[in-house]
Amino acid sequence: MWYKIIEITEWFGEMTERYRLVKDFNRAAKYSFIQGISPTLLEAKITRGESAYKHAFSKWMGGGFRIKALSGRPLERSELIEIGRVVLDNEELTRKMVSLGWDTLEVHSNKGFRGAKWALKEHANIGGFLN
Repeated sequence: MWYKIIEITEWFGEMTERYRLVKDFNRAAKYSFIQGISPTLLEAKITRGESAYKHAFSKWMGGGFRIKALSGRPLERSELIEIGRVVLDNEELTRKMVSLGWDTLEVHSNKGFRGAKWALKEHANIGGFLN
C-alpha cells in the first residue's frame, strides 16, 4: 500500500515540475518582450501533442508544448521555425522536456492558422554522444 502513496507523490512532483517549466518560460518570455529583447510576446501552454511523435516517457493527453506568438498578425513559416529553433537549439532544455513527458514542440501565432511542429526526441541527441 505504501508504494502507491510514493507513486502518487512522484506523479504530483513531476506534474509540478512540468508546470514550473511552463511558468518559468512564460515569465522569461514576458521579461524579454518588456525589455525589448524579443519583438513579440510568447506564451507557452501544455497541449495534447502529436501522437506520431510519442516516445516511452510521453504523457498521455499532455505531450505537447505549444508556444503561441502574440504578434498581432499571421507569422511566416520562417518566423515560426525561428521561434522553434530557440528551444530546439538548447539541448539541455530539449532533454529536460523529453524527460518530463513532452514529445511535441508546437509554435503558432495568435492570428491565422499556420503552425509548425517538431518531435522533441529527434532534437535531444538521445543515444548519441554528449557534448
